[in-house]
Amino acid sequence: MDIDLARTFLEIASSGSFVAAAERLHVTQTAVGARVRALEQQLGRPLFVRNKAGARLTPAGERFVRHATRLVQGWERARQHVALPPGREDGISVGAEPSIWHPLLADWLVWMHHVCPEVALRADVDAPARLLDRVEDGSLDLALLYNPPQRPGLVCELLLEEKLVMVTSLVDGRLDPGQYVYVDWGPNFGANHQAAFPDHPNPPVTISLGPLALTYLLTVGGAGYFRAGTVAPFVARGELFPVRGAPAFSHSAYVVYAAEYDGDALSRARDGLRIVATQEHPGPTQPVAARPEMPGNRDGHAR
Repeated sequence: MDIDLARTFLEIASSGSFVAAAERLHVTQTAVGARVRALEQQLGRPLFVRNKAGARLTPAGERFVRHATRLVQGWERARQHVALPPGREDGISVGAEPSIWHPLLADWLVWMHHVCPEVALRADVDAPARLLDRVEDGSLDLALLYNPPQRPGLVCELLLEEKLVMVTSLVDGRLDPGQYVYVDWGPNFGANHQAAFPDHPNPPVTISLGPLALTYLLTVGGAGYFRAGTVAPFVARGELFPVRGAPAFSHSAYVVYAAEYDGDALSRARDGLRIVATQEHPGPTQPVAARPEMPGNRDGHAR
């Protein structure tokens, strides 16, 4: 079977639309329709019912989802394994959303370099939804995400339980709405934030990346939500102060991977993520070859 047929089928099943699938695959709607017809002819069953709302799976289509997922994932893993660089026995691809790459992903890469030097590595930073799509289609082995939604066939394993706390540059711990910086930590945080602060719907500054927001706050002043571990050193040095009465929000990190696939390299990679997530250490620039536990700095770097 042409893998593009299975991939197109999964895109339609995921988006519920031939139009959306065409946009995501960067092909025409005509091409999408032709692929579906070819697939239905090979299987001898209709896979979708099209209507004004989009497209929904037939019973045969629902049964084919699991098989199509395995086909695409298996092909991607085979392609990656065949293309391994010389001297590498296996390969792992991992992705992280922008706010989690440092220090967790950076420290894991160093850990893998010292503990699993025979494994080729690929690391990407991308949007959470895109990372989940790539784990589903097999082009990504592992994804590091904050509070990911559940998807069939994907395992979401808790790595690190964290909290987001509000800090301010004002010594008295007062919240000045005119200096508030909204840091976009995702939809869960957004919903909790709106419920906790219904009177502040339009903050003067909105930033989608933690390190950028922290740099801004330390430079010009203001208040905002950040990871508790990130701002702890600044609070200890008297550069930032907890905002009185502000609630803290859960913000836990997970590793997401396909339940269907495993192996020695992936098992060791997940072990490394667990180790890195739980270790306290002086800094990611220190040598780690002598310590398989791998350091995991929780100093002043924001994620």
